[in-house]
Amino acid sequence: MRTNGGADYAPVRGLTRGLDLLKALNSQEGGRSTLAQLAQATGLHRTTVRRLLETLIAEGYVRRSESDDRYCLALNVRSLAEGFRDEDWISSIVAPALSELLHAVGWPSDLTTPQGASMVIRESTHRFSALSFHRAMVGQTIPMLLTAAGRAFLAYCPDEQRTQILDLARGGGDDQARLAADERFVANILARTRESGFASNDGEWTSQRKVGALALPIRLRQRPVGSVNIVYLNRAVTLKEAVRRYLPALQKAASRIEAQLAGTPPASAAS
Repeated sequence: MRTNGGADYAPVRGLTRGLDLLKALNSQEGGRSTLAQLAQATGLHRTTVRRLLETLIAEGYVRRSESDDRYCLALNVRSLAEGFRDEDWISSIVAPALSELLHAVGWPSDLTTPQGASMVIRESTHRFSALSFHRAMVGQTIPMLLTAAGRAFLAYCPDEQRTQILDLARGGGDDQARLAADERFVANILARTRESGFASNDGEWTSQRKVGALALPIRLRQRPVGSVNIVYLNRAVTLKEAVRRYLPALQKAASRIEAQLAGTPPASAAS
């Protein structure tokens, strides 16, 4: 009998719950959580959560801290990604640069790459920043036209690619679609970004009105392959203050990434 939209077998609930538990643990601050917090995050009964945790501990994917009895991810979790290859330059080059940037400014940063009319967060320091208001950001998508990261990429990408991105954005049926159809708005964003040398957003992202950000493109052979940003709360820092206080550190991080990238160009970016 075929179930679940044509699959041969029904999903294994225990496995699904175990994966949900790992996701919940990964999203907690510092990757550490109590039994009660995990039960609340997953919606599972505490007894079920405890049973799943004991299984994950036995398999080496979770451990229990002896100091505070909190649960945290264990080393075997890294083995789950051994067969998955993303751009090697993100982990080997970007992560150290973002770590240095975090120490310099305190606010979290992201490295993003384009995907359709969005940018995908490939690396982030949100979970390490005491000032972060989000935690599990890697893999999240953000709109191209409403964010500094997207604007930094869009302003410097080739004309043909920009046209394709805007065409995709217009078909989205959302706030970004409306703005992508406004030629004057797009032209102003591009001109402002190129004139200042950096991109910004200051509450324009409709689902994140409290967020402000600065961003710069990451280029290989003069062509952008992604962007790097600094994200902050606009009630705590004005855009003018952010430019004065954080832009030099962001420029340093972008230059470091680009210099190292030029020395070891990734095949996916070069293509």
